[in-house]
Amino acid sequence: MIPYGRQSINDDDIAAVVQALKGNFLTTGPLVEQFEQEIEKVVGAPCVVVSSGTAALHCAYAAIGLEPGDEIITPPITFIATQATAALMGAKIVFADIQLDTGNIDPKAVEAAITPRTKAIVAVDYAGHPADLDELRAIADKHGVYLIEDAAHAIGSSYKNRPVGSIADITTFSFYPTKNLTTAEGGAVSSIHPELLQKARRFSRQGLIRNKEEFVNRTEGAWHQEVQQFGLNYRLPDVLCALGISQLSRLSDFKVQRSKLFNGYNSHFNELEGIVVPRVRDYVSPMWHLYHMHVAPEIRESLFNFLRQSEIFVQVNYIPAYAHPVFSSIETHQGEFINSEYFYKSEISLPMYVGLQDEEFAKILITISKYFG
Repeated sequence: MIPYGRQSINDDDIAAVVQALKGNFLTTGPLVEQFEQEIEKVVGAPCVVVSSGTAALHCAYAAIGLEPGDEIITPPITFIATQATAALMGAKIVFADIQLDTGNIDPKAVEAAITPRTKAIVAVDYAGHPADLDELRAIADKHGVYLIEDAAHAIGSSYKNRPVGSIADITTFSFYPTKNLTTAEGGAVSSIHPELLQKARRFSRQGLIRNKEEFVNRTEGAWHQEVQQFGLNYRLPDVLCALGISQLSRLSDFKVQRSKLFNGYNSHFNELEGIVVPRVRDYVSPMWHLYHMHVAPEIRESLFNFLRQSEIFVQVNYIPAYAHPVFSSIETHQGEFINSEYFYKSEISLPMYVGLQDEEFAKILITISKYFG
């Protein structure tokens, strides 16, 4: 079986983890700060590392002070963690339709969805292609709301020569094994605003304050620490940061290899009638996480099953978030999210990972060509 995504681990990664295991720290130690500094070099803004991409989103929402009744505007085409972490804080989820060519949230739909209760616009960089950040930034500034970028797919991507992570008010990343680099489980939050990053960091460390200058109670001894606002334990251990540091050293190579796969797919499928390939805006440089191709909705399931039966593990990314039963209370109307509906019904994600062998890649191309005759 050819998987649709997998991690790329080499001997340097293994050695880094072994060295960390032999050290004095397994949880929070010096490698945490080093990993954060190395990520900052890539994303162009200070960072805090956390235990998952979901944790990163939760920290981002805590940092902006999301409260019950606040509204966030999100695209339907995303993994549900984008919405779940906000909904669990009592926020109302407002969906805005996507653009068909990129799968990213449409700024025009966002503008139409703004209300006095809007707290944040949440853009998702689908497949690694950055959303229209300048347009979304202008809308956020116009209405005095936050711009959050869910860049779980997009570390290493850039938008108009600016790295993803340095543009939105706060940006979140995921280091799950199928992502562009991995720490097994893990994630990060970056922000161009020091006060937001400090709030995200504190929330991810159970709200603990150790700086005596910030204490409310100043009568205790040197052992004292206190919590003024609740947080959670979202720490990323030193041993996983060791893996992340090693992985980051190969990020540019990962990008080259993923781009090669993307361009290879596009080159082949451009010649094949019945397939629509993903488009790339000329002002972005994506770090491709997914290769999403599109076919007529009436044949999508047949092609999906054909490929899996041929031991090519394809996937569909994603069911529109509002279609999950957990959102059954949100009333949607036919044609309200027409692009999201079509995108979902026509999409198949092909294997896309560093280490995909030439013969495996050839098998994928040949098998799909065979299906289309």
